[in-house]
Amino acid sequence: MSAAASPVDFTAWIGRTEEAQDHLSVNLIKRIAATFGEPTPAVGDPLPPLWQWCFFQEPVFEAQLGGDGHPARGGFLPPADNRNRMWAGGRVEFIQPLKVGADAHRLSTILHIEEKHGRTGSLLFVTVRHDYSQHGELCVREEQDIVYREPNPPKLNSGDAPEQGEWSEVIEPTPTLLFRYSAVTFNGHRIHYDHPYVTDTEGYSGLVVHGPMIATFNLRAFIRAHPDKRVRHFAYRGVRPLNVPAAFRVGGRIVEPGKAQLWAGNDAGVAQSAEVVFD
Repeated sequence: MSAAASPVDFTAWIGRTEEAQDHLSVNLIKRIAATFGEPTPAVGDPLPPLWQWCFFQEPVFEAQLGGDGHPARGGFLPPADNRNRMWAGGRVEFIQPLKVGADAHRLSTILHIEEKHGRTGSLLFVTVRHDYSQHGELCVREEQDIVYREPNPPKLNSGDAPEQGEWSEVIEPTPTLLFRYSAVTFNGHRIHYDHPYVTDTEGYSGLVVHGPMIATFNLRAFIRAHPDKRVRHFAYRGVRPLNVPAAFRVGGRIVEPGKAQLWAGNDAGVAQSAEVVFD
C-alpha cells in the first residue's frame, strides 16, 4: 500500500523540539578539514560556514536504523515509511561565528509538515529550524527542508549545463570523498556508500553526492572568490542528484550589490541553485 493511501495526521509533530549539546572538537575538525582539503582552524577560530552540519548528530544503535541507513522514523521526525529521504534545501542565517574548541548547543524545532501529490507520487515536506548557540548567544539559525518521496526513478537531468559564472571550481567526487563526509557527519544513509543498494533499491546510476556537501563546496567557492566579503545569509535548493564519478562545477555571479547567485552542476544541468546575501 502506498503512503498516499494511508494518510497520517502530522499535527502532533508541529512544534516538536529536540536539543543537542556538542563540543566543537579540534579532533573532529581536523578530519573535516582533511575531507575538504582545508587547513585546520585553531582553537578560538571561527568554524567555517556550514561545518556545523558535522556536529550534533545523535548516535543510535544499529538495531534502531531503518533499511536506508537513517535512524528509524517516528521519533522527533514524523513517520514516513516506504519513502526515500532527500535533503531538499534550506536557508542559513549567519549571525556570529561559532568558535572552534568550545561547547555549543542546538535547538531543533519542527516548523511545518505538508503532504503534496504530483506526477511522481506523494511527497512529504518537513521543515525543521535549527538554532545554534554558544555561551547563551545565538550564532547560526537555519531552516532545513527534508522531503520524503515514494520510490520512483530519480531525476537524471535538468536541462542546459550551468553557466561558467564569474568564478568557478571543478569538484571530482570519489567514493572515498563521499565515505569520509558520511563519516565526519555520522551519516549512515546508504545512498552515499552502498553501491548495490543505491542502484538496485533506489534506482540511481551511482553513489549520490551529499546535498549538504555540494552546498558547502558551493559556498566555499564564493568565499574563496570574495575573501573580503562577509556572508550573512545562504539559501540553497536541490534540483537533481549528482552521482559518482561525474565531475561537477560550482560557481556563480554577483547579480546586485550584496547578492550573488550560485549553482552546482555539470553537462546534465544544474543540480543545486543557491543565493548568497553578503556585505
